Amino acid sequence: MNVCPLCNGLRRVTVYCSYCRQPMEDQGKVTDYFDDYSPYMDADVMKLADGYPHTYRNHECVHLFYCPHCREEEVRFIRE
Repeated sequence: MNVCPLCNGLRRVTVYCSYCRQPMEDQGKVTDYFDDYSPYMDADVMKLADGYPHTYRNHECVHLFYCPHCREEEVRFIRE
């Protein structure tokens, strides 16, 4: 089983906003925002419904990043 290094606290990444170039904050997995129970569902099962067709096969975790400076959001694919 593959694990996301960000979700499991194994690694930190600094992502810079593509609009204002300020550091962004990791808001967690995109699938955690689907409904109240999504954070408790199996991560691999949720990858089949995340809207990105290759995340399961490519072992990627889709994270949402937020820029507190300009309030933009960006999605990034994190390799597991």
